[in-house]
Amino acid sequence: MTAGAGKTILIVEDDPLSRDIVRLACTAQNHACLEAATGQEGLTLAREQSPDLIILDVNLPGMSGLDVCRRLRSEGSRVPIIMLTAKADTIDVVVGLELGADDYVTKPFEVRELMARIGAHLRRSEVAADEQPRDRFEFPGLTIDLGRRQVFRDGQEVMLTLTEFNLLALLASRPGQVMSRGELLRRVWGYEVEIETRTVDAHVYRLRRKIEPDAEKPTYIHSVPGIGYRFSG
Repeated sequence: MTAGAGKTILIVEDDPLSRDIVRLACTAQNHACLEAATGQEGLTLAREQSPDLIILDVNLPGMSGLDVCRRLRSEGSRVPIIMLTAKADTIDVVVGLELGADDYVTKPFEVRELMARIGAHLRRSEVAADEQPRDRFEFPGLTIDLGRRQVFRDGQEVMLTLTEFNLLALLASRPGQVMSRGELLRRVWGYEVEIETRTVDAHVYRLRRKIEPDAEKPTYIHSVPGIGYRFSG
């Protein structure tokens, strides 16, 4: 059995063919699948069944995938969410990630890539659940409590998703060191192969809006053109 196998995955997709493809790929990896064809049904299953990961289409009848994601995150759910979108539009991607989604895949998608991302997020969730960090990072105006997985800006708690917290903690653990997008993808998202994605940039954009005094003139997370990012305390 592969790492992260034997989990429960909720597939929220109104297209039967796409849903079947994802289900067959997941069951081949020994995952159990829950299925929903509408946003409301998906939201209900997510609340009642507590899946280990959600594959969530953006365009759903009635309640959209973005609305489902917003509802779950507002209720405190930290389950990994991978959005499916028929558009490669930057706005759709950024909105989904801002609402708390962990990743996105553009349709039509390669099954192998989707399964690689699912496996990476499941492994990352297992590691996060097992970790017992007992330290914290203190910077002017910013505190990162690793043990409690909390972040405070000027004494006020900042609500971060699991992915946002892991990304911030990794960058802050290496102040002054430039970290490439590829390294961040491997260490935060668990990708074992290079995947072309704007996920890192979108998450940094969101982090800056949450922790920076001025997101347009970052104090903590600095861009290094052509490479990645560097944290300054």
